Amino acid sequence: MFDDRAADARFGRPASGWRRSLFAVIFESETRAGRSFDLLLIAAIVVSVGVVMLESMAQMRTRHGASLQALEWFFTGLFTLEYVARLVSVQRPLRYALSFYGVIDLLALLPTYLVAMEPSLGALIDVRVLRLLRVFRIFKLSRYAYEYRTLALALTASGRKITVFLGFVMLLVLVSGTLMYVVEGPVHGFTSIPTSMYWAVSTMTTVGFGDLVPRTDLGRLIASAMMLTGWGVLAVPTGIVTAEMGAQRRLQILRDRDTADVHCPACGADGHADDARFCRRCGTALPHPAGELSPART
Repeated sequence: MFDDRAADARFGRPASGWRRSLFAVIFESETRAGRSFDLLLIAAIVVSVGVVMLESMAQMRTRHGASLQALEWFFTGLFTLEYVARLVSVQRPLRYALSFYGVIDLLALLPTYLVAMEPSLGALIDVRVLRLLRVFRIFKLSRYAYEYRTLALALTASGRKITVFLGFVMLLVLVSGTLMYVVEGPVHGFTSIPTSMYWAVSTMTTVGFGDLVPRTDLGRLIASAMMLTGWGVLAVPTGIVTAEMGAQRRLQILRDRDTADVHCPACGADGHADDARFCRRCGTALPHPAGELSPART
C-alpha cells in the first residue's frame, strides 16, 4: 500500500516547517492541495507518455521533432522537480529512493539525462531502449488508484499458492517435453528436451506458434491432452487472485465499519476512529453527523 499513513511510517514525516507543508501536498491526498497536486501529476504523466509514443512515429518525428523534444525536456524537468521534492520532504530520503515508486520516478528521468550527458550513448545503446525506459512513467499512475493497490495486495497474498502452482506447471512441462522428444524425435523438429519444453509451453498456454507440430498419432494425442490441460492451467491462477481480491475487499469493508466517515474541516483528513474527537493530523475538533458525540462517545 502507498498512502499517507504508509509514507508516515516508512519515509518519515517532518514535524513542522516548510518540509511538513511540502510533505502534506505531495503525500497526503486528503487535502485540497494534495488532490490538486495528484490530478496535475496524473495529467502530466499521461501527456508525457503520449509524447513518447508520438516521438516513436517517424512521420511525427520528422514534422514536429523540435516541438516533441521541447515537450520531452519540459516533462523531464517537471518530474525532476517532483522527484527532488519527494526526497526533500521526507526524513529518510534514501529509503524512498530505493522504494518501488522511487525507482520508477528515477527511471522516468534517466533516459533524457543519459543522452544529454553522453551523446555517444546513441551509438553504444539502441536509442529505442532509452525511449522504452521513458514509458515507465505510466507506472507512476499506480500510486493514485486504489484498485492497483488492491491487486498488488492480492498478488502478494497469493504469492505462495502461485509459486506452488508454477512449480507444478514446470514439472508438467518437463515431463511432456521429454515425452514428446522421445515420441517425435529430431526428425520432426524436436531436436532436444529444451526445444520440446518450448513446444510444451506454447501448447499449454494455447498460443501454438505452429513452428513445431507433432507428426505421429501418439504425438498428436499428447498434444491434444496438453491443449485441454492448458484451459485448466489458465484458470487456476485467475481463481487464486480473484479469491484473494475478494478477501481484500471484505477486509476493507470491515475496516470501514470501524471508522467514522468524518472529514476534518481544516485539513480534509478522513479515516478517523469512531470515537475520535479531534483530527488525527492537525488536532482540529471534528464535526459529527449527529452534531454532537453520542452517549457511547462521551
